[in-house]
Amino acid sequence: MVILGIESSCDDTSAAVVRDGVLLSNVLAGQEVHRQYGGVIPELASRAHQQHIIPVTHGALTVAGVRPGEVDAVAFTSGPGLMGSLLVGTSFAKGFSLATGAPLVAVNHLQGHVLSHFIDVPEKRLPHPSFPFLCLLVSGGHSQLIVVNSFLHFDVIGETIDDAAGEAFDKCAKVMGLPYPGGPIIDRLATQGNPQAFRFARPQAGGLDYSFSGLKTSFLYFLRDRMADNPAFIEEHRHDLCASLQHTIIEILMHNLVKAAAQTGIREIAVAGGVSANSGLRQRLLDEGKMRRWQVYLPELRFTTDNAAMIAITGYYLFLAGKRTAPDVTPTARIRH
Repeated sequence: MVILGIESSCDDTSAAVVRDGVLLSNVLAGQEVHRQYGGVIPELASRAHQQHIIPVTHGALTVAGVRPGEVDAVAFTSGPGLMGSLLVGTSFAKGFSLATGAPLVAVNHLQGHVLSHFIDVPEKRLPHPSFPFLCLLVSGGHSQLIVVNSFLHFDVIGETIDDAAGEAFDKCAKVMGLPYPGGPIIDRLATQGNPQAFRFARPQAGGLDYSFSGLKTSFLYFLRDRMADNPAFIEEHRHDLCASLQHTIIEILMHNLVKAAAQTGIREIAVAGGVSANSGLRQRLLDEGKMRRWQVYLPELRFTTDNAAMIAITGYYLFLAGKRTAPDVTPTARIRH
């Protein structure tokens, strides 16, 4: 069974081919244009998707050694994401389906991140969590705690009530004058700083929900007050600021994850999403896993960011379950669980 996956939810255009659950290709084109604006500009993103979608898909099929007519289904991201970007991927998937006869399979982008843990690759055997498992999904737009009961049945037991963890990284980085995307830069600079140098607010939303808005405000006011006395404060303390900020975000994430594991009794713990590439978070999960006897699953770095491999593998399991999508489907910028 051959599945073509299309991902275009934000600013990365990606296509991938999966055969019987094994990844044959995963081609991605990024968009450097957004760096100069300090964030993703939706109109520019959708235009770039239009330029990239055909060569990216052609590349994925070529690398996989698959002809368009051999594709059994085309899976595509139907949301959540930027509407203009989603429309490009959805429209292309419809055209491909019409031309080849391959049925459409709409995929929830967040479900794709979670099921990236089930991608198999030809060169080695990757570990897969057992059901049910608890997944911490952390990205630029979402922070959720999910009990994954099966490939198709998820229960969201906690989520952010305002900003996501990735958004906190990027916006605080922007305040410090770091280029976009700021999360990876903070991660790199944090390795040379003291995570205990400064303390910032750690908002608690109640239950298992998250909140990062208060942290951003705390960080902004802290810098404002320190720079009033010393205009060079950020430059002189950049590494310690990054280390302390990263430590705070990780503490907030882990606090609820530990609670969720205790409440559910689940010891199979996974992390997914763009922030799951953060080295501090990955190490903290491994450390907590040893202490609490968790079985921890960390995705390969190439599967942490937005990519079509996760869309293709999710489409594979949806297709196996008999799921098909009507050709009049429209994408949705926001999807409620």
